[in-house]
Amino acid sequence: MDARSARTRSFPLLLSVGVVLVAINLRPAAASVGPLLGRIQSGAGLSSGWAGVLTTLPVLCFGLLAPLAPPLARRWGVRRSIAGAMVVLLIGQLVRLLPGVGFLFFGTALAGAAIATGNVLMPALIRRDFLGRAGTAMTLFTTSLIGFTALCTGVTVPLANALGGGWRPGLAIWAIPAAVCALAWLPALRSRDAAFQTDSAEDRRTSSRAASETMRALLRSRLAWQVTLFFALQSGSFYATLSWLPSIFRSHGASDAHAGLLLSLSMVVGLLTAVTVPGLAARLRDQRALVVATCVLTAAGLGGILLAPMSAPYLWTVLLGLGQNAAFPLALMIIVLRGGDVGTTESLSAMAQSVGYVLAALAPLAVGALHGMTSSWTPALILLLALVGPELVIGLAAGRDRQLSGPSRSERSPRRVMAGDRV
Repeated sequence: MDARSARTRSFPLLLSVGVVLVAINLRPAAASVGPLLGRIQSGAGLSSGWAGVLTTLPVLCFGLLAPLAPPLARRWGVRRSIAGAMVVLLIGQLVRLLPGVGFLFFGTALAGAAIATGNVLMPALIRRDFLGRAGTAMTLFTTSLIGFTALCTGVTVPLANALGGGWRPGLAIWAIPAAVCALAWLPALRSRDAAFQTDSAEDRRTSSRAASETMRALLRSRLAWQVTLFFALQSGSFYATLSWLPSIFRSHGASDAHAGLLLSLSMVVGLLTAVTVPGLAARLRDQRALVVATCVLTAAGLGGILLAPMSAPYLWTVLLGLGQNAAFPLALMIIVLRGGDVGTTESLSAMAQSVGYVLAALAPLAVGALHGMTSSWTPALILLLALVGPELVIGLAAGRDRQLSGPSRSERSPRRVMAGDRV
């Protein structure tokens, strides 16, 4: 009895360490590029347009490859799939250090593919393996993710300077936590998940058909699209900032280190929202007030950077960080709260992440293209500020107290429509 109790207590603790290790590796491959983008452009000979493609590539992979994660998990198991993704992440981060622009883009794409798998499967792992503790585990996961992103954006340039000043050492340093994570998860590659060992081939086919039917119903639901577009707009704003905010401040006279520090500050304040917003959103009947707050803060930060960037840069980045980093956990909670049953919530999450990240990838690309065409950051900032409007309108619709209701097992049909109006 005592031995069994000890194993029960140690299992969540060890798994919690694994969750944290994955969380801290889900953003540095993308977040470390922005602070070094000027050096990468000059060192690799990239135009603003191609720099925009480089910053967009991970986010595009998040969306395009997200639908592949659930079939991968059904075939190999959740833990094995996550372990494999961490190995691929390490390989991608090493490949992009090789000489040649092609390796830079290919390695970035590999890293983006690995992160896409982690984005989708980690919530599923937490929901399945932290019975009664999923809320605590999710807070641990999101706090670790945002906190390490803040650390990455703040110290990438100083570390690069300490290691010789080039962009490759600044990117290479983030392969170290990826290697630690891959080694920690390697044992999972040697055994299948117990939950998948007992599933027959017919069970897996039935589950796959049910998920496909639910997804087809979601694609005809107005509410599902509102949730997805809100996720897309807040993600686009965040990744455009993550990619280009240091370049914007550098253009106004900030040093590389100062610009990276300002971006890091916008991430650090996000720790407050990562801890508070999910619980607050769950306690409210609807989340429209939180949508308004996040949009107002984001607009205030962007407006300050547009009109007087160096008059109060710390204030603008704090406002922007509070708004954007509140919108992300809010969007995740809206997915959970609007989903209804478990199956519908999982399908809605897959839809929001796949479609949402593909659309979000257009934002950093558009910002880079506008700057390349005009040699000014003003049009790009005006674009980001203008997008807060539709984010507010769609967020108000998605935040209303409604739920999508999935079809029962006996009624599953691709023609059945979810409860949130047909598009």
